[in-house]
Amino acid sequence: MKKYPLKFCPVCRYYLKFTKVDGRKRLVCQKCGWTNYQNPLPVVSCVVRDRNGRILVVKRNIEPGIGKWSLPGGFIEQGENPEEACLRELKEETGIVGNIEKLIGIYPYKSKTYGSLLVIAYEVKAKTGTIRVNSELKEAKYVSGNNLPRIYFSCQRKVIEDV
Repeated sequence: MKKYPLKFCPVCRYYLKFTKVDGRKRLVCQKCGWTNYQNPLPVVSCVVRDRNGRILVVKRNIEPGIGKWSLPGGFIEQGENPEEACLRELKEETGIVGNIEKLIGIYPYKSKTYGSLLVIAYEVKAKTGTIRVNSELKEAKYVSGNNLPRIYFSCQRKVIEDV
């Protein structure tokens, strides 16, 4: 098992110990029984289409994948549902306001930076057209399906295939 930074229970501050729970080794408090379940982080991605059917791609300005092309998206924040997070991330990153057309799918993804992710992908139709990238992006543009650049994240390549 890999090294884990947690040594003390976040509830009662007693020592944690690896114990088999539900067939897996998990950190468990030996005093209060708190169990550390390592669940995937929820993120959203979107395939945004303009009125001509072109897809919005973004060039990342942050790791992971700095300088690489991807789809808009990001982490779901506390108190948000996935649809709200999708539209918020789209607007924050690109200035584009859109409407969710449909759920494309849900994809597990292993990230070297963040560990296990659960990617929730939507198809979005753009309502506003002017692109204004924030500091997380170097560039954003609409491209036709046959001119798509290589998308850095394999789960997003699968999303595009599934749309």
